[in-house]
Amino acid sequence: MKNPRILGVVILLAILGLSGYKYYSYKHPEVVEKALKEAEVHNAVTANTSLIPSSSTRFTVEVDNPVNPTKAGVIEVGASGFNCFVANIDKNDNWSLDYKEFGESLAYEGFMSLDDVKVGLRKYIGTIAEHGVNGRNIHFVMSSGALKNPKTIMVAEAIRKMGYVVNTVGPTQEGQFAFMALVPKNYRDNSFTIDIGSGNTKVSWYENGRIKSLEGPGAKYTQNNISNDEAYQQICKLVDQIPIERREQCFIIGGAPFKMAKESRNGEERFTLLKAPSDYNASGNDKMIAGINIYKAIFDSSKTDKFIFDWDSNFTIGFLLTLN
Repeated sequence: MKNPRILGVVILLAILGLSGYKYYSYKHPEVVEKALKEAEVHNAVTANTSLIPSSSTRFTVEVDNPVNPTKAGVIEVGASGFNCFVANIDKNDNWSLDYKEFGESLAYEGFMSLDDVKVGLRKYIGTIAEHGVNGRNIHFVMSSGALKNPKTIMVAEAIRKMGYVVNTVGPTQEGQFAFMALVPKNYRDNSFTIDIGSGNTKVSWYENGRIKSLEGPGAKYTQNNISNDEAYQQICKLVDQIPIERREQCFIIGGAPFKMAKESRNGEERFTLLKAPSDYNASGNDKMIAGINIYKAIFDSSKTDKFIFDWDSNFTIGFLLTLN
């Protein structure tokens, strides 16, 4: 700058600006600290934008394998059918999946009587027993979504007549159980979980020594006269409550994430990193459109690009851990 007078004015303005900032920082430290944290998160996200994969990729998660585990089995009574899981669980709540089966072939539509239900359930119980699970370690869990299906009343009665307890869980418990199953101990302080179900979406994280869980619209929200924009806003409000330091990555499960991860799963890996929401096409499927919309709300509001789908986890595994 050739003109010394202009140079002097610039230097003076810089000094005044710095002095003003220091005075404001002194008077309003909490505001400045918040702004700096938000800027730090924004810069981190901006810097990592190029890391968002163009296709789903394998993702490495450090998981502690169980030592001298006990086998436990659980049958999930869901909104439209059954799922069953056998897990190896040790005394430190480390676990690995031994067997899983989803209930496309055992939906409620074919059940006309208690005897029909018993026949179907014995199939699952027999399968679990074949994998080395002691009878007293076989459990039934009825999800919050299942309680809305009239068929489950008959199913619950059949389970009780067979000598088993029907464990019913609400949305908050489902979210807490999902967190317990999905998040390894060394990821608890920087991660959150999402379970996108048909009836609701559970958002969970670990804070002050306990698991917090919130419920929002599920992938069938249009049946409740909720618009895409309303669902998006509701999910954003939930995610906004997650502490920033808990948003480094998200462990995610649910029907919509399952289909997203399935598009480009590479082999039989346990963890698959999802793509950005804009990379998925629902192709006219209303439920999938809603699921992607929910995912987009989480993606946008959390400011993380690490959404890790776990092929082995289910909230019922978390339920088994509470019995350990």
